[in-house]
Amino acid sequence: MTHDAGQPGLALLRRWWRPALVVGLVLLAVVWRLVRADLGAPPNLELVTAATFAATLLLRSRWAFVVPLAVTVVSDVVLGNTTIALFTWSAWLVVGLGSLLARDTSGWRRVGAGAAFGVAGSLWFFLWTNFGVWLQSRGTWYAPGVDGLVASYVAGLPFLRTMLLGNLVLVPLVAAGTLLVDRLETSRGLAGATPHPA
Repeated sequence: MTHDAGQPGLALLRRWWRPALVVGLVLLAVVWRLVRADLGAPPNLELVTAATFAATLLLRSRWAFVVPLAVTVVSDVVLGNTTIALFTWSAWLVVGLGSLLARDTSGWRRVGAGAAFGVAGSLWFFLWTNFGVWLQSRGTWYAPGVDGLVASYVAGLPFLRTMLLGNLVLVPLVAAGTLLVDRLETSRGLAGATPHPA
């Protein structure tokens, strides 16, 4: 007999509450991406990186890497794809894969890992997508040589600043939130809800 044999509600909660939290964060990230401009928020203030980090820590599954790609693809269907979609989608895919490095962190190391992940993810997104902008617009917006590439990066600096500052706050914040989830599970007898790494 299992520990939950007489408590089917507890067993169900153990199985579903972390995935439900992740689904909620993903939906929030999608909605934010759709309404951000209408609310007057600065470009590149995004929730995708934070949602990705939280999903990795809550699910402890290698499949959490699909979260940023799912958010971007779903919202792009509504917003309309652009010629840079190949670079933005692949950038988020790498961010998702990078988040897997932190899935076994615990305690306050997790918050530090969140800060490092926020910085690394922001810099990677900036470098890769601005390279894509330069590559696809050589000879039109930017010169085809190194000068044009540098100009593309310079033009993207305001977007990097917003993304970097946002992720330096949001990612450690959700990392701390996952620590709270762990503590609540322990205090309420839901410790078995933590999925095994897959």
